Amino acid sequence: MKYIIDKNNGIPAYLQLYKQLREDIVNEIYSYNTKLPSKRLIADETGVSTVTAEHAYALLCDEGYIEPRERSGYFVIFRIDDGFAAASDNKNSQFIHISIPEHGADNAPDFPFSVLTKAMRKVINDFGEEILYKPPNPGCCELRNAVKQYLARSRGIVADTKQIIIGSGSEYLYTLIVELLGRNKIYAIESPSYKKIQQVYMNSDVKYIMLPLGSDGIDSAFLQSAEADILHISPYRSFPSGVTASASKRHEYLRWAGKNDRYIIEDDFESEFSISKKPEETLFSHTLNDNVIYMNTFSKTISSSLRIGYMVLPQHLTEVFEQKLGFYSCTVPTYMQLVLSELIENGDFERHINRVRRKKRRESNKGTVV
Repeated sequence: MKYIIDKNNGIPAYLQLYKQLREDIVNEIYSYNTKLPSKRLIADETGVSTVTAEHAYALLCDEGYIEPRERSGYFVIFRIDDGFAAASDNKNSQFIHISIPEHGADNAPDFPFSVLTKAMRKVINDFGEEILYKPPNPGCCELRNAVKQYLARSRGIVADTKQIIIGSGSEYLYTLIVELLGRNKIYAIESPSYKKIQQVYMNSDVKYIMLPLGSDGIDSAFLQSAEADILHISPYRSFPSGVTASASKRHEYLRWAGKNDRYIIEDDFESEFSISKKPEETLFSHTLNDNVIYMNTFSKTISSSLRIGYMVLPQHLTEVFEQKLGFYSCTVPTYMQLVLSELIENGDFERHINRVRRKKRRESNKGTVV
């Protein structure tokens, strides 16, 4: 068996094993309905414990690559050609509605106020009158660098600081994307979706189409036939349906975008609070075509009142952004950008996320609907 666990590289053994298995599944070394090696065999061959192998398999199950079958083992359920082998029947493609709070609602456990005020005081003491200065147009370097490092270690997103743009919430960033990609493009959005996405495109006077959601993402037949240039999706718990795109569906989105110079807008709201043992996969980290715009905000993770978000542009669009939109002033005050930077850099931000995720797992294990 070719799997090698490097005990000196700082990455947990179960994550190393998970990534190697996932790569083989995506590359069809283990094709659809193939049985994976047993946990004991994997453990013996790689020198890890069966618990480590079980953790790796659990992650693959969480993300829809494999499933356990009673008394039989683990089998691959990921198909590289899902959605393209045959058109799906929309009559059987009703989305599963999960009762979740309104997009942007302040329903997550509160970020500790004492931690927030401590960071605020530190920024005032450290920066003094600098907090009154106008921030650079794409955002303060301190926050953009902090976001860059956070995304690399927590989300698998590797980007340059210049690719990160700070703005006052997702709606503002949506309008920037329209200006960047063009009003002559056709935008496709999920149906149902967060209503403000549709409202922004309507008010921006661009053509958009609605693509129905199935149980694991956008219905394949509609996606295949869509005459769209940009696909705007929320792969994790799309609001208001609660649908999370399966691993197969996410790869289908990437294949769709790999044709005809298309783009994906990956709206990753709330995914940090997944109860999975690792953060949800991002399309940005998997694309080979530099054609995904990743978006997220601090509304869910800290407070909806902050109105601070960010997007990560494809490398080749950074100069285009500067040429077309570089004159826009940053809409987030310097002070709050520095406070967020402090929370990320001192670890308080990620400690809060981990606390919430642990609590959600405990509630889930008790049978509580989260």
